Amino acid sequence: MSNLSPKTGKNTPNQPGKDPGRPGFTAGQAKYSGELFRFPMSVLFFKRFLKRPLQIASIVPSSKVLVERVANKIDFGRARVIAEYGPGEGAHSRGLAQRMRPDAQLLLFELDPAFSRDLKRQFANDQRVHVINANAATIGGELVRRGIAQCDYIVSGIPFSILEIDKKRDLLRQTHDVLTPGGAFIIYQVTNELRQHAIDFASADSEYVLQNIPPMFITVFRKDSMRNGNGAIDPATRFSSAPAR
Repeated sequence: MSNLSPKTGKNTPNQPGKDPGRPGFTAGQAKYSGELFRFPMSVLFFKRFLKRPLQIASIVPSSKVLVERVANKIDFGRARVIAEYGPGEGAHSRGLAQRMRPDAQLLLFELDPAFSRDLKRQFANDQRVHVINANAATIGGELVRRGIAQCDYIVSGIPFSILEIDKKRDLLRQTHDVLTPGGAFIIYQVTNELRQHAIDFASADSEYVLQNIPPMFITVFRKDSMRNGNGAIDPATRFSSAPAR
């Protein structure tokens, strides 16, 4: 995997032990890493946090451990459409894209224009990834515009706790509606208060990840699956987000 050197702007050789078959991603920004959790800190991320602290919510991007824990909630072998709310500088987006199947799609809803431009640079060579500079609440119309029936998974790191209750519940309803039966809404949040509002989902499972600054709850909200004539869940209906015809 090639990387841009922040000093020269030139590609550096592949690092030993890296998989050359995976696409390379560069954020185009200088990175800084801490000793404790070893996660990158981009200049862009820090500047956007200072300008919009409530919207970005965290002073540092997600740790590698958090990214892996979130990705582990997804069955990439079957997922064809994944959306992400508020990808920021793309820590989770890169993890998702590296694991996705070749015919899958990743829709990144990023409201901040600077982050959106940077994400478009990162994924310029990956046609599976679509960066949408818009509010996550536009997901329904965006899927219709792209001829996509539903999403298999939606990942979110946006700070739901700061949203007004009506906007919070409206986005949860929209998220539930655009998920395929059996699909999942996966959030990582500082608090776990969203569970009391996500009443449309069939189940919710949480875990607490300490290896992040700040520590985060990961919660998986599962949409009810279709059932067959015997009353059992039909596995064939769990992932059905083929493009609308």
